[in-house]
Amino acid sequence: MAGKTVRVFLDSNIILSGLLSDTGAPGIILDILSLNLPFLAGLTGRYNIIEIERNIKKKLPRAFPVYEEYFSKINLSIVPLPSADEIRKYAGHVIAKDVPVLVSAVKGKADFLLTGDKKHFQKLKSAGTYPFTVASRSEFLDAILPAIVAGWSMDIKR
Repeated sequence: MAGKTVRVFLDSNIILSGLLSDTGAPGIILDILSLNLPFLAGLTGRYNIIEIERNIKKKLPRAFPVYEEYFSKINLSIVPLPSADEIRKYAGHVIAKDVPVLVSAVKGKADFLLTGDKKHFQKLKSAGTYPFTVASRSEFLDAILPAIVAGWSMDIKR
């Protein structure tokens, strides 16, 4: 598939859900990203990684080695922590704890921001003022699966 690489920013809840259950949409998304498809790039923020690791160490400490092993296979680019100035610039767009997620998605030049946090990101979804689409995991899969299938169909016909 030639063309633009779609950049997909994963919020912490998508990654955690995907790591804990391989049968739902978040697990499918992580599996797709681990395929290294040339037209799809996954990313998350250092802020998200800190949150994920804190939650795993607190709630599932014995699972941390599995997280470390699997996480490296997902092939996510990590956006550095936002600066205080960047946080201030986007303050008020979402609740304070999610501002670093928003800034990281902007800094990472995401095309999609995937989150399970409908309550806090719904305002962004309808605003249309960001350089990415805020999507649920199922909305993203609905958008991307046809392109993946089309790409594989082209490979099979060769």
